[in-house]
Amino acid sequence: MFLPMLVASVAAYSGSLAVGDGFAWLGTPAAMLMFGVAALLEVAAYFIPGVDNLLDVIAAPVAVIAGAIVSAATMADLPPMMKWTAAIVAGGGAAGIVHGVTAALRAKSTVMTAGLGNSTVATAELGGALLVSILALAAPVAAFAIVILMLWLAIRLILRLRRSVPRKDAPG
Repeated sequence: MFLPMLVASVAAYSGSLAVGDGFAWLGTPAAMLMFGVAALLEVAAYFIPGVDNLLDVIAAPVAVIAGAIVSAATMADLPPMMKWTAAIVAGGGAAGIVHGVTAALRAKSTVMTAGLGNSTVATAELGGALLVSILALAAPVAAFAIVILMLWLAIRLILRLRRSVPRKDAPG
């Protein structure tokens, strides 16, 4: 959630990402420091079993808001109504879906491995967030394709895990 904001902040600060006038704050040293500390704390928390699941619940609305803000920041030339509608649907929606899938994956990992497998999920999530955030700046279409592919793979994995866990109400 904070790693993509940190990447956007660094890109805005370095001039690699043009942001709208109302989002100039994103490219300031203070914003980079704030997002850097927040990203570091978030990544550390995701490696602590139990805390990671709690963070998933708390972070869900924040992920949607962060996705919408980063999207809106890059849509400088659109009228406000169109910009915010697109930012909420595209940026916020994509962030919400990705967060929901990884939270479900982490919950399944917690059940199946007593939390011991969650560090693998956290590492994959960290790597994916970093890759997609950087790729979104360099090759947005490729980043979009990777997000769709990751969602498809995650949904397949969740469905497979769901079928492999015996249900309590099943006759047996």
